[in-house]
Amino acid sequence: MTQKSERWSQDVTEHSDALDLEEDVFTLDDPARIAASLKRSAEQSHRKKGTPFQSAMSMLTFYINRAGDNLPAERRRTLEAAKDELRKAFGRKTD
Repeated sequence: MTQKSERWSQDVTEHSDALDLEEDVFTLDDPARIAASLKRSAEQSHRKKGTPFQSAMSMLTFYINRAGDNLPAERRRTLEAAKDELRKAFGRKTD
């Protein structure tokens, strides 16, 4: 595999047609800050498909799924908690 093909998910994250993401948003330690940043990006984007909630959640889920087994357990817990924070930020149920 070439280096380019190994890094396609990073390229998608950095140059997504769906959202203009805050730099290093997925490395933040606070799930609420991650959610707030994704919400802000989704609401400001004119290129997204679907609702802002769908776009933000899709980008977060994409990042988690692409990292796969390479994502440390603590980072995965933070990002999964960010999903709940994102639901709260958009007024969705978290039950």
